[in-house]
Amino acid sequence: MSARPSRALLGNALVLILLALIGWALLRLHLGEAWWQGAPPARQSQIAIIATALYALVCTALWWRGRPRDDAASGDVAPILLVWSSQTGFARELAERSAEALRGAGVPVRVRGLHEVDATLLAGSQRALFIASTTGEGDPPDHAVPFLRHVMALPSSLQHLSYGVLALGDRSYGHFCAFGHQLDDWLRQHGAHALFDAIEVDNADPAALRHWQQLLGQLAGGASELPDWSPAEYQPWTLLQRRHLNPGSQGGPVYWLRLQAPAIDGVRWQAGDIAEIGPQHARHSARAWLESQGFDPQTVLEDGQTLLARVERSHLPSLVPPGDLPALLAALQPLPHREYSIASVMDDGAVELLVRRQLRADGTPGIGSAWLCDHAVIGEPVQLRLRRNDNFHGAAVAAPLLLIGNGTGIAGLRAHLHERAAVGAHRTWLLFGERSAAHDFHFGDELRAMLAAGTLQRLDTVFSRDGGSHRYVQDRLLAEAATLRQWVDEGATILVCGSLQGMAPAVDAVIEQVLGTDGKEALLVAGRYRRDVY
Repeated sequence: MSARPSRALLGNALVLILLALIGWALLRLHLGEAWWQGAPPARQSQIAIIATALYALVCTALWWRGRPRDDAASGDVAPILLVWSSQTGFARELAERSAEALRGAGVPVRVRGLHEVDATLLAGSQRALFIASTTGEGDPPDHAVPFLRHVMALPSSLQHLSYGVLALGDRSYGHFCAFGHQLDDWLRQHGAHALFDAIEVDNADPAALRHWQQLLGQLAGGASELPDWSPAEYQPWTLLQRRHLNPGSQGGPVYWLRLQAPAIDGVRWQAGDIAEIGPQHARHSARAWLESQGFDPQTVLEDGQTLLARVERSHLPSLVPPGDLPALLAALQPLPHREYSIASVMDDGAVELLVRRQLRADGTPGIGSAWLCDHAVIGEPVQLRLRRNDNFHGAAVAAPLLLIGNGTGIAGLRAHLHERAAVGAHRTWLLFGERSAAHDFHFGDELRAMLAAGTLQRLDTVFSRDGGSHRYVQDRLLAEAATLRQWVDEGATILVCGSLQGMAPAVDAVIEQVLGTDGKEALLVAGRYRRDVY
């Protein structure tokens, strides 16, 4: 969360100051100090002019601070339209935080209230993010009414627009997140393309907001390094195993990890759920940095943890006076969480992850992947939190299931395969893509065994570096259009897991091409087409 005071706070403070001045003046009059009447006419005029000017200055400052601020395009990157619709101010606050996160990653933004959005603004935007709250029994915020009447009521084409929706609500009410879903439906029905499935937030659920923040980082071209708006309450999971799966690959190294749950009650997950990881710096590098700055790593802080433990979980500040502990503690910002699809189910005995070592633009490893792939010590704790992901849970046993993914997206799909095998489901089709069969066919032996045993009915693989008629997942899916239609007609659910920027939108386009806009819409409404993208 930003330390900058909100507009509402500043505005309230200014109003209180003005009220205090007025009260002071009235008190003086009450006490018989006729400072106003006794002043010469010229002085009275001067006081009146100065007071009026100050009032106008305050009003101008408030207007200037609250005006819509548009960023200029950055190279070929057009500004993202960030729209809020709020009854209490919470959605607007989230929009301001989201804009800050995007701008921090170099992405231009234009922020608008929904009442400021018209058809022309939508027509001129390529990407839009909507943060929409629901009031009462499924009603939109009051200021959203003009948009409903003048924009949503008119025919329009939004084929050019990619969008995402953060729907705010409260499950204690009957129509949970109704306006957010209404907005999502309208955008989709008019041709806009969803970047990801709508995210529901129940009563400011911090886990859902962390997921939104993670997606913002992905839209910015890489995971944001800003601190989490609400830190996760992690648990210590023991790292049992780590294995490099793709030596010799042209892509980044991929590691398979197994983590054991702590000995506490209530640790449960199922296929589709997410592991939130609290990354750390390597202990030796954090200790070396502290010593180079003149600090004792074993200094015990007020919360009982050592300075080394605090620094391991924080961004290393660039400018800190050597040996100035208060300045260091004030400058430390916690490392943000990282999300990974769980590749196992409870019966597998451990949480399994598939992690690709990511590199920043400067060639240094990313925060989360470097910790899990390089620095976390076998047998020692990793900070982890399980997050339910209801939208990506499995289909009924009797229903056909089509699983589509690429790269490390096979992790989330593998959990569904294990779940289906455990309950005796057989109508499962996996379509998977990577770089090369020789190095990147993650869990290839296991998948072939499932196919031979009949727990996997069909397996289609595409390897982009190996040549062939189909280079990517979407190409193979289009070639199997007839089979896709048949499975959908037979009641299949489609789950897609993989990259937000490449595979997922391309697969979405193929599904729309094969099934038509109405066909895809019917699947979405029925909950038979769902995505877990990153």
